[in-house]
Parts: sequence; structure tokens; C-alpha cells
Amino acid sequence: LFILDGLDESRLSLDFTNREVVSDVTQESSVHQLLTNLIQGNLLPSALIWITSRPAAASQIPPSCVDRLTEVRGFTDAQQEEYFRRRSRDEELSNRIISHIKTSKSLHIMCQVPVFCWIIATVLEHMLTTDQQGELPQTMTDLYSHFLLVQTRRKRIKYHEGHETSPQELMEADREVLLKLGRLAFEHLEKGNILFYQEDLEQCGLDVTEASVYSGLCTEIFKTESVIFQKTVYCFVHLSVQEFLAAVYMFHSHTNRNKEVLKDFLGKKQQDSALEDFLITVLKKSFESKNGHLDLFVRFLHGLSLQSNQRLLGGLLGQTETKPETIQRAINDLKKMSWMKISPDRSINMFHCLMELKDHSVYQEIQEFLKSETRSEKKLSEIHCSGLAYMLQMSEDVLDELDLKKYNTSKEGRRRLIPAVRNCRKARLIDCELSETECDVVASALKSNPSHLRDLDLSQNHIEDSGLKLVCAGLESPNCGLETLSLENCSLSEISCSSLVSALKSNPSHLRELDLTWNRLKRADLKDLSDLVKSPDFRLETLRWR
Repeated sequence: LFILDGLDESRLSLDFTNREVVSDVTQESSVHQLLTNLIQGNLLPSALIWITSRPAAASQIPPSCVDRLTEVRGFTDAQQEEYFRRRSRDEELSNRIISHIKTSKSLHIMCQVPVFCWIIATVLEHMLTTDQQGELPQTMTDLYSHFLLVQTRRKRIKYHEGHETSPQELMEADREVLLKLGRLAFEHLEKGNILFYQEDLEQCGLDVTEASVYSGLCTEIFKTESVIFQKTVYCFVHLSVQEFLAAVYMFHSHTNRNKEVLKDFLGKKQQDSALEDFLITVLKKSFESKNGHLDLFVRFLHGLSLQSNQRLLGGLLGQTETKPETIQRAINDLKKMSWMKISPDRSINMFHCLMELKDHSVYQEIQEFLKSETRSEKKLSEIHCSGLAYMLQMSEDVLDELDLKKYNTSKEGRRRLIPAVRNCRKARLIDCELSETECDVVASALKSNPSHLRDLDLSQNHIEDSGLKLVCAGLESPNCGLETLSLENCSLSEISCSSLVSALKSNPSHLRELDLTWNRLKRADLKDLSDLVKSPDFRLETLRWR
């Protein structure tokens, strides 16, 4: 048994395409080649491998190499309340914190993450028990701006650096070190690193002492005395803190026209661009990422554009005060943006960016749409569809049916609605030009814990064998409870039959009906599937083809 604990904490480049086959245990090889060959079964094929990782790094491993996936889930709503009540003996304070979280959709959803509950409690307890004036945070950027202030203030008190001062004075006094931390956060976020060594700090002009005094933001996690780790290792207290500080650094770079930083990041001259153009360029840049590691960073950038956060962080962002008309142009750009190459999941980030800009018009229009009795007559824009998909999949109520043809929108709009498949019992995605990207979303719905989907119709989509292989990765999940699957006219060949047989043998207890009509199949191709219908060990009762 090999246990790879924290794959996302390594800096290994796992390349499963251009690889050297290593099957001899005596052959010397690099660590990343040993790992890829071990995971693929070329090396020690009878060995068991247990890997822990955040999702972004786990996606490096091909699904074909994964037999079982276990998702460690965060707090339920009840556990969130229990956490906040246990933190304080002051029942009124706990009630005010819980009440505020429930009124803010953005904050409430993030409270599934236990560390986030600590961050929000740290901020709200401080704001509600001191004389600090101002509106309680409503967005992620609001919250993290206040969190930075709280940690900076605590640092000053701990190290006897003087009395508490205004936010502007706090930020101005620690501006240089915070921007160095921001540079560290940004440069390693772009590389996909969440752990840093002393030399990484020094490259950004930080010494170990400066990192240590900011233990509320950046902390030492492994000691030099460790037998395995020969170096002291640092990380931010949570990935979201790294993403926020990275956004602060990048916003400061734009404000101060740091040509070198902007050019290195965006690959072209952006030093003189207007704020709204800069935001849209960075958003497009984030869409190029396969794992979405820049998505929250982009949300924070949009939130930092607001005057309220600029005033809160004082001179940390540079001398700027964004005009309302600039914010409105940024909002209009988000609402009009159409980007066919990104996945439906990733397009939801445009809706999140609107919320960070505190534009609730799309959210309110979606709410009105959901209450309307004449939904089919209402035209939905693409940004409406992204927001609706997000709201449907996050709803506590499971949708009975998702039929994309019933929505009055464009082809791109229907494509953006697909993430809602994760929270429905019946999904009709007929003739929607599904690609492998959308099939991957469907597969994730089948793998979800819990998975509500029982009836899935993918008919008249040119998904081919490669797309169905992704769907089969969902079918074989132990969480999958699908009963009916329609694949009529999907350009499938005998390879797809093999994929379906393999998936059903991994998870034989649910699928009852399978429709494969109007595909490139012969009777011989269906023999193994027909045998499953006859076998008492499988629930499959009906197999259609012609």
C-alpha cells in the first residue's frame, strides 16, 4: 500500500501522456515518472495506492486510473450553527452572526468550508464587539478586506507596535510587507503552488521574521527538525487568503502601472488600459486555466474595484477611487460576455463577479423568473443562464426535471444551464450539441454525493465514444443511482458498448433501461450488454437498439 498524502502540496508535474514506461523496480527514474507509472499500474501492478488531494491537483490523474473516489464534505447548515454557537458563550452574538450569514448567499455557501467559518467568525466577532463602524460584509471581497484589517491590527497589538489606528493608517504602516506577501501569493498562485520555502520568501523580499509575525495570514507548517522535511515550509492559512492577497497585489500593479508584472501575467501591454478592460482581460486569462485556480482571484479583483473596499484598504491598492460609471461599464461587459470555449461550470464565475460588484439585477431577475407562471415565454440571456444554473444546483430543493428545450434562450444559454443537472432527478439534454466538456459535467452529477439523477436523456448529441467514456466514469461511481439512460443517435460505436459493460459491472445495481437506437451498432456489438439483461446479477431489464 502506497499512501500519497497531499498530492496538491507537491510540485511534481504528473504527465500521463508523454511518459517513459518504468516497470522494473530496480530502474532509476525521476520521482514524477515513478509516480505516474505506479498510478497507471506499469510499476508494481498489484500495489494499492491511496491519494489525498484537493480537487485541482486530483484532476491531473486520468479517471481510468481511479477505482474509487471519496469526497470529504464540509459543514452542513446544522453543523455551521453548532460551530458558531460553540465559539462564544454570548448567545446574542452567535445569533447575530448566524442571522447575518443566512442573509448573504455568497457567505452562506462558503460556510461549508470549516476554515471559512473561522475567518467569518473572526471578522464578525470583531466588528460586533467593538466600536468599529460600517456595514457588515456582504461579499467575499468585503469579508477578506476586513479579515486583513483584523489580522494586521492583532499583529500590532501582539508585537506592541502602538495603539489601534484607522484602517488607512494600519494599511499604510504595513503596506510594504503586505505587498511582498501579495507578490508571494500571486506568483505561486499562478504556478499552482500552495507551499513555499525560505528561498521563495526571499525572492519576494521577505525574510522569515516578517512571515512569522503575520502568522494570521502566512504560517510555518513544518519544522526543520522533521526527519522527512529538511526545510521549513510555509503556506497561507487558507488557499482563499492566498487568492485574496494575490488579487490585492495585482490590483496594486494595475493602479501603479507596473508594466513588467502586467506584461508577464497578461502577455501583452496592459499598463495603460482602463480598469474595465483590465478586468475583462484577466477574466479571459482565468478561462484559459484547466482547473479554475484563478477563478476566486478574479472575483476578488472585481470586488476590489469598489470604492468601499478601496477606502477600507487605504493606500494598499494605490491612489485610486473608481468612478461609478467605470463600475457600470464593467457590469455591462460581464452581462454581455459570451465565451464559447469555456465549460458551463467556469462561466458561472461571471455571475459571481457581478455579485462581488454588488450588482444584484441578474439575481433578482432570476428570482422573478423562478416565481413566474409563464417561464417558457421569458427570454433568458446567457448570464441569466449561468446564474440560474448556479442557483438551481445550490438549492436545497431537488428539481424534478431539467429540460433544456423548455428554456427560451440561445444554444450557448442552454449549454450554460447544464450544471443544474447536479440537482435534479430527470435531465433531458436532447440535441444540445454536447461536447466532452459538457459530458464531464454530467459525469460529475452522477458521481455527486448524494447523486439525485435517476433519468438521463442525452439523445441526438454528437458525443461519440470519447464523450460516452466520460459519462461511463460517472455510471461506475458507487454514488450513481441512475435508472434510465437514453443515448439515441449519439454517434456511438462498439467501443461505447465495451465502456457501458465495464461501467455496469462496476456498479450493477441501478440501471434498468438503456436506449442505444440509431447508433453505429451491430447485433454482435451488443452481445455483452444483452448478457447483462439476462443475468440475475444485474438490474438492467430493457436494452433498445436498431
